[in-house]
Amino acid sequence: MPFPPATDTIDAIRTASRELVRQLGFMGGKFAGTDLPPSAVHALIEIESGGVTARDLTERLHLEKSSISRMLRKLVESGAVIEEPGADGRVKVLALTEAGRHHVVAIHAFAGAQVSDALSRLRPGEAGRVKDGLTLYSAALAGRTVPQTPTIHVIKGYQTGLIARITQMHALYYAKRTGFGQQFETGVAGGLAEFCTRLDRPANAIWTAMQGRDIVGSIAIDGEDLGENIAHLRWFILDDPVRGTGTGRRLLSAALGFADENNFAQVHLWTFSGLDAARHLYEGHGFQLVEERPGTQWGKEILEQRFVRRHP
Repeated sequence: MPFPPATDTIDAIRTASRELVRQLGFMGGKFAGTDLPPSAVHALIEIESGGVTARDLTERLHLEKSSISRMLRKLVESGAVIEEPGADGRVKVLALTEAGRHHVVAIHAFAGAQVSDALSRLRPGEAGRVKDGLTLYSAALAGRTVPQTPTIHVIKGYQTGLIARITQMHALYYAKRTGFGQQFETGVAGGLAEFCTRLDRPANAIWTAMQGRDIVGSIAIDGEDLGENIAHLRWFILDDPVRGTGTGRRLLSAALGFADENNFAQVHLWTFSGLDAARHLYEGHGFQLVEERPGTQWGKEILEQRFVRRHP
């Protein structure tokens, strides 16, 4: 029989929980950068996943049927959600409108920046502890246990399914945070496929983070496309569940170690304004922001940023 936790531990967790509720906006005012109540914000995120019914929301959000009905009526009237016939015609399935999708993109961007800003104040390795702790605690509140996940290994070289998986991670991540769509996904897939034909050349390399048989992260050094002895850091991405575990730092260290071993004078990378956690990681590894410019090459105007790291 497990020993009950100490009273001071319980009190500390309750205090921290109340602070989370206040800081995340559950006590009133704007929530997730919107004028919507928390229940509506959570509903929109659930509906985004597809195939969700009003009954599903009742179970997932732990709200009464009448409360869900009132909330959905307001979301439909606002033009954010529509009801469509289900497969059997008897149950209506909820879907986001274009306006609803814009709402959700803005919610993800706001919440991602909020978390990134908070995590940037922690010491190296502490973000992973926060993620693991919250995952365990939320599962325990729900009466579930969290299974042990396989160790993540960083492996150099091509892996089967690499092009499709890295493209998928990019498409899903940037669709949520910037609203990029098919044009961006096509560009990632085409560029990565072409690069993989050059992996037999000594100036080029790619690494994947493997969790069991699953690819959960990647990074590459393209030593040819920029010329002038400059290495191009490309396709640096992590699957959402492994963010904050130190995997990104391990991938970046592997890539920069390769660049230094091959005596590249500089390493360049392009990214977008607003990805604060990534910028914090880059600057912690010696990169400096040297250029900003508006760009529309991915179908939407964003502020592109170029970072440079010079050979130590």
